[in-house]
Amino acid sequence: MATIISRWEFRTFGERFGSAEAVFAGMTSTGSTDSDELYLLSTAGANVKVRDDLLDIKVLEETDTDGLERWIPVMKAEFPLSAEDAVSVFSALGVSAPHQAHDGYSLNELLNVLAKAESGVRTANVRKHRVRFVIRSCTAELTDVVVDGRSTRTIAVESADRTAVLAAVHDLGLDGYLNVNYQVGVARVLDDVPARYAAIDVGTNSIKFHLGEQTKDGSWRTVTDRADVTRLGEGLETNGAISPQALERTTVAIEHMVDEAARQDALAIVAVGTAGMRIAKNQSDVIAEIRARTGITIEVISGEEESRLAFVAVQAGLGLADGSLLVFDTGGGSSQFTFGRGAHVDERFSVNVGAVSYTEQFGLGDAVTTQTLTDVVAAIATDLSSIQDRPAPEAMVGMGGAITNITAVSHHMATYDPDVVQGTILHRDEIERQIELYRSLDTAGRRSVVGLQPKRADVILAGACIVRTVMDTLNQESLTVSDRGLRHGITIERFGALYPPRVGQATAGSHVNAAVRSKQARMNRNRLLVSREIKRSQK
Repeated sequence: MATIISRWEFRTFGERFGSAEAVFAGMTSTGSTDSDELYLLSTAGANVKVRDDLLDIKVLEETDTDGLERWIPVMKAEFPLSAEDAVSVFSALGVSAPHQAHDGYSLNELLNVLAKAESGVRTANVRKHRVRFVIRSCTAELTDVVVDGRSTRTIAVESADRTAVLAAVHDLGLDGYLNVNYQVGVARVLDDVPARYAAIDVGTNSIKFHLGEQTKDGSWRTVTDRADVTRLGEGLETNGAISPQALERTTVAIEHMVDEAARQDALAIVAVGTAGMRIAKNQSDVIAEIRARTGITIEVISGEEESRLAFVAVQAGLGLADGSLLVFDTGGGSSQFTFGRGAHVDERFSVNVGAVSYTEQFGLGDAVTTQTLTDVVAAIATDLSSIQDRPAPEAMVGMGGAITNITAVSHHMATYDPDVVQGTILHRDEIERQIELYRSLDTAGRRSVVGLQPKRADVILAGACIVRTVMDTLNQESLTVSDRGLRHGITIERFGALYPPRVGQATAGSHVNAAVRSKQARMNRNRLLVSREIKRSQK
């Protein structure tokens, strides 16, 4: 009799698998098979199925800290089943065996007994087309699956060597994908659970969380999209390292995001780190601590990659006109620039120009003098030397927390509305107005400004100065606002997200469409009415 060996397994379900598709396309298959199988689904955890008139049971022995599962085959029996084998099936399904089990159970009789017992066991007819590969000595499969007429796909990696499985998963670019075994995956398909994916942008000032799902018609919708200000880069300019306090705030925020993604049945969670993580001398310790606490490994991306993914988000969310274009994203620790024409990229780069460092250097969390403001703008202009002496682009798109908050304030937006923000045309004179407003207020005073996220009150002046300096340097009187950013670019590229245009969508460089113009006009009228009331009260 052959020795029974338990094997470590990783599996994920979905329609698209990002870079894994390209990896498989570049490999030579070791073969393919087609099969029709019947799954018996229960909450007991065992994998019970019938294939080629054989009843097959595998039992989950353990799940490790990386989420890998170790399975061991315990039975492969022909029909009709012996009494002993039938009892084993009932046990694996978590169902009490009949008092008088007997030899000779056919499949139909087994199913009838389960139905009469009101066991809660469900059946699913599963058709598979499996294509096999070998990666790092592991068996890997890319499988097209049809469950009772519903289609999906799955990737699996398995081996007796746990370390080899982890390495193969990494090689496939599936880090962050959650391990979903067949029992769970088939049940999700039967229940029409939508495929959901999460992206976390670990920024210098804030942590942004996006959870999207693929709908039945193949389009995507946003389930959750929010940001938590954690000040990861607090003191980084002075100390060169992320402080324990900043790390704790950030880790707690990521824990909550990961928990939310799990509650929402996300199939994958990808987290990327940007400027603060790039420059921190204790980067590896920070990554290890976050992984130990959350199970998520932060992928620190380059400034150029950050720019590229932001451009992907703009291209999908706003569309791109044919003329010359700048897309820029300004954050807490850096600003990313992409110059191009239409969908063609000519140049992209990142500079260490972010709101947190200027806030700390010039004390911009408090009310400041006009001279201090002059000094700040001069410092920003010097640090933006890489965009000087360039021809003015025909259109500019801006994104990031500073820009979306400035936009929300411009609309006097008590509750943030991404449909209004997306595609807004933000003019230089409005930015000037807000700079003067923030200059005259301390952090506490700024928190009362309608539309401004309270936790951004200390850094908003620096952010506004960066935006204005970019516009001045490139001779721009206005820019188009993108509410979509890095986290959306990740979701689009890694998971194949195809988000429908928002009401506020406008082609970058074009006028905002009529629907959003009407909505924005209402917001502007409300802002003017509030302004008039304030002036009356001051007389």
